Amino acid sequence: MTLKEKLKAIQVELKAPKNLYNKFGNYSYRNAEGICEAVKPFLGRYNTTLIIYDDIAEVGGRVYVKATANLLDCESGDSISVCAYAREAEDKKGMDSAQVTGATSSYARKYALNGLFLLDDTKDVDTEEYQAQSKAKATPKTPSKPKTETNSTVADAIGDLPFDFM
Repeated sequence: MTLKEKLKAIQVELKAPKNLYNKFGNYSYRNAEGICEAVKPFLGRYNTTLIIYDDIAEVGGRVYVKATANLLDCESGDSISVCAYAREAEDKKGMDSAQVTGATSSYARKYALNGLFLLDDTKDVDTEEYQAQSKAKATPKTPSKPKTETNSTVADAIGDLPFDFM
């Protein structure tokens, strides 16, 4: 089995539930540690190992953490890597600089792991999709009129379309 085949199998089989809860934001989430715990059984099954490391980069006076998740095939030595970046906050109240870097590293690692293992976080609170869904839920919808016909046919439905199939 090639490394790509092993990765595909892990991506299909892996379940990494959002087992943490943020009471303040009222949402469930997963973190890098939870993803690593969920993937460990697959590493043994497919004779692979996962190595995660960080690099620090300064761009335009801002500090970024570049996290790399590297899946290594213990049989062939082949590897597949995915990187993710996170920017350190300029000022984070209640945290010293080491804590800010650590939190930023955890965030970047989570997204590198998400990319490698195809974990979908589109409904996480920090994504644009989540924000759009939240706004849609907050906007009251006008109730639609109930249909009065109970026995409509496909021909009836097609007849109501604004174009002709013929």
